[in-house]
Amino acid sequence: MAERTVVTLGETLAALVEGKKYATLRDILVTMNAVDVAGIFEEMPEEKLPLLFRLLPKELAAETFVEMEPEAQELLIRGFSDHELKEVVDELYVDDAVDIVEEMPANVVKRILRQADPEMRKMINEILKYPDDCAGSIMTTEYVSLRPNMTAGEAIQRIRCTGVDKETIYTCYVTENNRKLVGMVSLRTLLFSEDEDVLENIMESNVISVNTLEDQESVAQMFTKYDFAALPVVDQENRLVGIITVDDAIDVLQEETTEDFEKMAGMAPSDKPYLRTGVFETWKSRVPWLLILMLSATLTSMVLTGYETSLAACSALIAFIPMLTGTGGNSGTQASVAVIRGLSLGEVEFSDTFRVVWKEIRVAVLCGVTLAACNFVKLMVVDRFLLHNEGVTVLVAAVICVTMVFTVLCAKAVGCLLPLLAERIHLDPAVMASPFISTVVDVVTLVLYFQVARAILHI
Repeated sequence: MAERTVVTLGETLAALVEGKKYATLRDILVTMNAVDVAGIFEEMPEEKLPLLFRLLPKELAAETFVEMEPEAQELLIRGFSDHELKEVVDELYVDDAVDIVEEMPANVVKRILRQADPEMRKMINEILKYPDDCAGSIMTTEYVSLRPNMTAGEAIQRIRCTGVDKETIYTCYVTENNRKLVGMVSLRTLLFSEDEDVLENIMESNVISVNTLEDQESVAQMFTKYDFAALPVVDQENRLVGIITVDDAIDVLQEETTEDFEKMAGMAPSDKPYLRTGVFETWKSRVPWLLILMLSATLTSMVLTGYETSLAACSALIAFIPMLTGTGGNSGTQASVAVIRGLSLGEVEFSDTFRVVWKEIRVAVLCGVTLAACNFVKLMVVDRFLLHNEGVTVLVAAVICVTMVFTVLCAKAVGCLLPLLAERIHLDPAVMASPFISTVVDVVTLVLYFQVARAILHI
């Protein structure tokens, strides 16, 4: 049976590029989503990007440009004529334009702002003045604003006239003359209302909003809590200055989750994809934590040196040190990850410290006793009788198992307390995750191990 050859879309498009079948290529690209087009462009040779981009219709080109990586965006901008750049900028939503401006070098930013119309330039500059990681920095100023004395018919007509350039028209906001937010109304409500119905009678007056300086992570979590499609952003005087849409909230959650994972793994956060991050840049993000953890491991060496006599008296204890420290590190990591997740989702606060610790202590006792019982059977059956390790006596097994219980107990206490303390002093709790906790627990485990050994074996 002949072997089937599978040809991917990327390979097909690449073949069309090589064969200069540009009309066919354009016909395929216009049927695709902007995200997929951007993904295809990333696989193409850089020198072909400007040509491929020019094949796209104006609106699809702008949407694709937003989805591309900053390096590819910069490459295209440098190759654009002023007219081409203006066409792209005119099609961008303000928040997307701000994201691009923040990623570009200064000389490229100047070109972008020169081609933006005065109103767009003003809105971009207004958003750029807000600190990073706050609601103001991720909002867009393109929203539909209605007046409370409008009728439903007038509101729909206004949406028809002004909504084409807005980021969303499904949720509209009702403001007074001074832009004070007084209510919101959905497009669904307007469509099912009578044309004569006045907005102040059909709008929702109890509007959930966020301040411009609210942390972007807590704002993004509000979308998951309330199932919003958009969220209004107000200033200190409750004046509407912008909105945040659900797609921006998803981007924030993805960025924050990635950052937490990197911190939990002992790496400096990076906003670049893995394969696009250079070796030297990756080295810089990892080596500081590795150095800190390596130096902190000196404490472990000091503990071992301090109990050198005990180790010499009962060499069988040495073989089980990795198992105990590994179990302690794993136990601490379990507790820390659960607490860090609770803190990030707002399920746990510092005021819940006693409840968290009390819960983890009870879990630790159950886990520790279970592990110790299983380990005792394993030591007696496998190590002593099957492997004929005469050094593993009942008393040595007792030392290991008692230490196991105390190790799990201490590890889970440390694992849940450190993230809570980090939150209290306004540090990212993710910093107190796996590598840091493992180092602390290793030292505690060794001290417990040799103290229990001294008490039971009298060494």
